[in-house]
Amino acid sequence: MNQTMVTEFFVKGLSEAHHLQPLFFLFFLSLYTVALTGNILVFVTISFNPTLHPPMYFFLVNLAVVDIMCTSTILPKVLENLAGRKTIFCEGCMPQLYFFTWSLGAELLLFTAMAYDRYVAICHPLHYSTMMSKRVCMLLAAGVWSIRILTTSINTSLMVQLSFCHSNVVNHFFCEIPALLKLSCRPTYLNETMAFTANVFLAVGNFMITMLSCAFSTSSILKIRTTEGKKRAFSTCSSHLIVVSMYYSTVIYTYIRPSSSFSLDKDKVVSVIYTSVPSTLKTLIYTLRNKEVKVGLKNVFSFFQRC
Repeated sequence: MNQTMVTEFFVKGLSEAHHLQPLFFLFFLSLYTVALTGNILVFVTISFNPTLHPPMYFFLVNLAVVDIMCTSTILPKVLENLAGRKTIFCEGCMPQLYFFTWSLGAELLLFTAMAYDRYVAICHPLHYSTMMSKRVCMLLAAGVWSIRILTTSINTSLMVQLSFCHSNVVNHFFCEIPALLKLSCRPTYLNETMAFTANVFLAVGNFMITMLSCAFSTSSILKIRTTEGKKRAFSTCSSHLIVVSMYYSTVIYTYIRPSSSFSLDKDKVVSVIYTSVPSTLKTLIYTLRNKEVKVGLKNVFSFFQRC
């Protein structure tokens, strides 16, 4: 059969209702502004405050960089889509897919590194400086970035080899794997298998490690005799647990399923949660619940006021 190969995609967006477009535009613009401003502030505050250089803050800086990459990969194009430009060339779709999946997986791995850091701080406080030395932190961060470059490159290269000819209409608000697989005119079994394997490792595997770390940490917290000590330890763990639960529940729902069970209209709503909302809330959760970061923010604002 003669088939017209797709060179440009039409991205449907969240809704085709014209009267909702301005509302969605303001919603995503607000999310992007808060996420970008918040993560830049976190990066600047931690980087330029000598007192904020323990491992926990080192990982927060990495998380802020990944968040900036994630939101800047997705939200500007979403805003462009809502403003009326709904097309994207294949050459632009694949880089968006690459950087988004890279940043999403990197966040999950960073959550695990942060959970390990909290476990060591609570369960092995006397050995903390050795077990979480600067060298160990650098190796963990390098491992996160390297693993994601490798796994994302494999998955994206498999996507590039697909031919799209069934339709050029992407029933999503960005170039997402499940939505693109629906349009392929070639078998997608290998793509689904590799994506499923990677996400079982990243989502389920890291989730189990994080939960195990939290269980050991909780057990140690309960042994603390002072009420103040318990409150401080629980506060640190609960902040991390809130963010992790928000991320893992939506990622596992979206990716750990066969493509035949995808309901793209429902999945678009879930995608908003793990692409946009956590990046906005993370900065608020991790900073407003942390006295040292709040003091650091005040120092940064005071510095700019003096300038």
